[in-house]
Formats: sequence, structure tokens, C-alpha cells
Amino acid sequence: MSLTIDITGLPDERLLFTPSPLAELSAMLHVLAEPAHHPELHGWAASTTAVVPPALAERLFEADFLWRSSRADFLVPGLPGATLAEELDAVDRIGDEQYVRAALVTTCGVTRLAHRFASPLTDPVAQERARELALARGPRQADFADRLLTDPSAVRALVRRMLEDCADAFFADAWRRVLPELAADARRKTDLLVRHGAAEALAAVSSSVLLEDTGEGRRRIVVDKLQDNTTGAGAAGGVTFVPTAFGRPHLLVVSAPGWRPVVQYPVAEEGVPEPVSLAVVQQRLEALAHPVRLRLARTIARGPHTTGELAAAWQLSAPEVSRHLAVLRRAGLLTTHRRGRYMLYQLDLAGSARLGTDLLEAVLR
Repeated sequence: MSLTIDITGLPDERLLFTPSPLAELSAMLHVLAEPAHHPELHGWAASTTAVVPPALAERLFEADFLWRSSRADFLVPGLPGATLAEELDAVDRIGDEQYVRAALVTTCGVTRLAHRFASPLTDPVAQERARELALARGPRQADFADRLLTDPSAVRALVRRMLEDCADAFFADAWRRVLPELAADARRKTDLLVRHGAAEALAAVSSSVLLEDTGEGRRRIVVDKLQDNTTGAGAAGGVTFVPTAFGRPHLLVVSAPGWRPVVQYPVAEEGVPEPVSLAVVQQRLEALAHPVRLRLARTIARGPHTTGELAAAWQLSAPEVSRHLAVLRRAGLLTTHRRGRYMLYQLDLAGSARLGTDLLEAVLR
């Protein structure tokens, strides 16, 4: 599964790397709504929750589906401004139709709204379907969807005031702290783009983002995401890449029709390994799912072994052991070093640990 952005004919300079106050605020709000997604930010989430005024906390709770499981597209600007106020002014200029549709995506689901191409403001069937799907998600979602459909201006004003109150309560201080890091990361990516081209700049964004040349001058950005979707950057004039300090491990992509494509990516952190793609995770799980390879993995987790030692220990032929070790090596689960004329194999404990502590404890048991 992947999300693709067609950039055929788009000059490299139309790839924009820049921080966004609104996108970072929405990332922080997601952390507060889903702290289990971000264990490394538990301290920040707890201390921030403690200082948020109760009235604001209640309003955030009522509207958190705008950023809990996915984020409304207007919260991740395609052309970021220098300040939160500038970006909120730009959101105010979005028409009610586009705003409501984006909000209903997070309230009602992106693919299940059968009449998603009809106007939710004027089409009774689309309105009824939106209310039905929102109700399935809970009474708060249903109430919000109803208010949004009947009085979008009032809801829009409410959301803006709420975001401005967040700035006063916690965002302004956090933004001043992380902005230098985000700006520096954007400059580094821009420098890579200018000096070495789009492929290298995108590779620096994430191992889950790559540039594909599909032949005949066609190019596309491919992002490893749960959904299968395709969008184009030509009509929007480019693609925006927004660094985030609060978004890890998420790689967020705005790809809906009518919006400029945006990729919000976590900045690299010293001592934190780069995330691997879902395909690599699947490859590693499949490698360890075979009973013989799991047995070998448990053996070499305890120390380095030669092929001959493994073959003798488990009554296997040396070629059979070699074939299984090759699968583990291709999955990135082995380390090797030579001792004289012998090659020794050992399980990469750091890589295995990233699959989960239960797995690591099991192979070391």
C-alpha cells in the first residue's frame, strides 16, 4: 500500500521545505489526544494537560476528532505562514464547502462517505449519510457534524478561538523552543535539494518516502502509507514538506483533491534510529515466523555462531542453515564478523528489539 504524488514536469524548486505553526500545533493536539502513540512525549503531555484550563480542555475534548485518528486538511497548510495568526487567517479564507468536507472526513471517515463528491452543505442524502456515520463514532461526533452542517460559520469561529486559546495556554512557549530545530532541518533539506536533487532530499525526509522515475519523463513521490491513493502536484504548483518535532512516529500526508499535497515528517533525533518501512517490518516478521529460522535466531541471540556450529546443534545441513541465515540477513536481522577463516553470525539485538520487547525477551529466554 502506498500514497503517490505525481510530480511529472514539476521543477525541483517547487518542492518546499518549511515549518508550519498550525501543523505543529495540530501535532501537539494529537499527542494530547493519543499519548499512547508517543511514549517519548508522555512527560510533555502530562505537564501540558496539567496547565490547560479546564474550560479549554473540555472544548478540546469535544473537537479532538479533528486531529485524533487523522487530521483535518486545513490544519496542515500547503503554504505555511510565519505565524499561527497568518495561517489561521488563510484557513478563514477557505470556502465553507471545502472546510466542511475536510472536517467531515475526520468526523465521518474518508472512504465510507458514499456521497463524498456531493455537497454536504446542500445535498440531503450526503448530509444524512454524514450524520449517520458521525453517530456511529459517538454522540460528540454526531453533535459536531450536525452543528457543522447547519451553521458552519459558527463552528469555524469556535475552532479558531480554541486554537488561539491553545497558543496562549501552551503552544507559544513550545513553538519558540522547537522552531530553531525545525527551521534548521528545513534549511538542510532545501540545501540537499539544491545541491543534489530531489531524490536525495526526499531520502533524507524518511526511508518511507522515495522518488520514482516511471519512464518517459514521468516522476512520482511514493509514500509508504496505509491507504492507496494518488494525487497530483501540478495544479497545486508544488509539494510542501513540513518538519515536526511532535509528530514522531507519524508521517502525515495531505492528498485530498483541491488541496496542495503536504508531507509532515518527523525531524531526525540524535540517538533515535530512522524508522523502517512497513515492507521491511513485514519482511522481518515473515523471516522470524519460520520455525527453523526462529530456532536459529534464538541460538545466535546468545552469541556468535558459525554455520557448522548451527548445523551440528540443530541437526541440519550446512546449505540449509546458510539458506535460512540468508533470509535473516536480507531482513536486516543479522550481524556478521570474521574470525580467521570462519564467518560468525549473531542476531542483531537492536534491530530485533525494535520489533518489540516481547520478541526480544522470547528469543533470549
